[in-house]
Amino acid sequence: MAYIHQISVSNPQSALAQNDIAGFMGTAMKLNEENERKLKAVFRLSGIKSRYSVLSDYAFKDPKDWTFYSKEGLANTGDRMGVYQKEALPLVEKALNPILEKHEPSSFTHLITVSCTGMFAPGLDIQMVKKWGMRPNIERTSIQFMGCFAAINALKTANHICRSNPDANVLIVCIELCTLHFQSEFNEDNLLANTLFGDGAACVVVNSESINSLYSIDGFESVIDDNSEEEMAWNIGNTGFEMKLTSYVPNIIQEKIRKLTDLLMVRFGKQLSDIKHFAIHPGGKRILEAVEKGLGLTKEQNKAAYEVLGKYGNMSSPTVLFVLNKLQAEVKKGDQVLSFAFGPGLTMESMLLKGNA
Repeated sequence: MAYIHQISVSNPQSALAQNDIAGFMGTAMKLNEENERKLKAVFRLSGIKSRYSVLSDYAFKDPKDWTFYSKEGLANTGDRMGVYQKEALPLVEKALNPILEKHEPSSFTHLITVSCTGMFAPGLDIQMVKKWGMRPNIERTSIQFMGCFAAINALKTANHICRSNPDANVLIVCIELCTLHFQSEFNEDNLLANTLFGDGAACVVVNSESINSLYSIDGFESVIDDNSEEEMAWNIGNTGFEMKLTSYVPNIIQEKIRKLTDLLMVRFGKQLSDIKHFAIHPGGKRILEAVEKGLGLTKEQNKAAYEVLGKYGNMSSPTVLFVLNKLQAEVKKGDQVLSFAFGPGLTMESMLLKGNA
């Protein structure tokens, strides 16, 4: 069995008030009065109070003076990837430092890096190996472009590694700089993306030692919906990565979440009533509400996800790890924890954990 030993998270230095971002977006997207009212209404109802960006001038300067916006148009994808290559490692370092207080860099046998907002080669994994003197033969896996559910796939990969190699010590790093991919065209997809996404990172240690661990990993289940691949997508465009996120996504999740939950519960001989805590990826307020309706949960049961959404927005892959990190203080030994994350496909991932602290 594999165990989660430590979760550490980080964000860029300054929080940006959601109200300030709304004003910036209205100007940057060149909205008329009617569309600006729509934008402000969406921002007001988002459940988000603040978000973070690695861009020092994000949402504070007149857009015409902004890093990624000029009279020549939006910055190209190459320029955005240049910023990603510069800013990703320092944000990872903030999350990794608390872990390195307990684990020697050379103790890690496997490194799993996760991102859907940037890529380069030699990549972040090589940067980390060199900066912290990790063993040169460390086994590396990169999970790219899987979106918001990728952290669960990283944990699934770590679980397989530990089950096949009991001496493995796996480090997972999720890093997303979503704000690099701002799009100025006014449409439903861009409106939702510009309302929701922020930047963040999370690191997790997974191995086969139960002593001093936070959670044991019981197992996983996933479902790919047959008819919704067009509802959530993530494409590489000439001016950054282009998010497709329609308003139908919460409806699909509400309709399908019970089936996924039942598959997981049957597989591990559990019932929903056995679950003490929920760690749901806060992809947006409506997505959280959809899970609640689909499973008959209360907002109080989903409190950790709302708190993460309100403070950070949706940071893509690290976000569900922020929720698990927040739950640490509440989960007692033996408590069952049910976690969900959602992404392109439409893919719904689930994970069953047990408190071990």
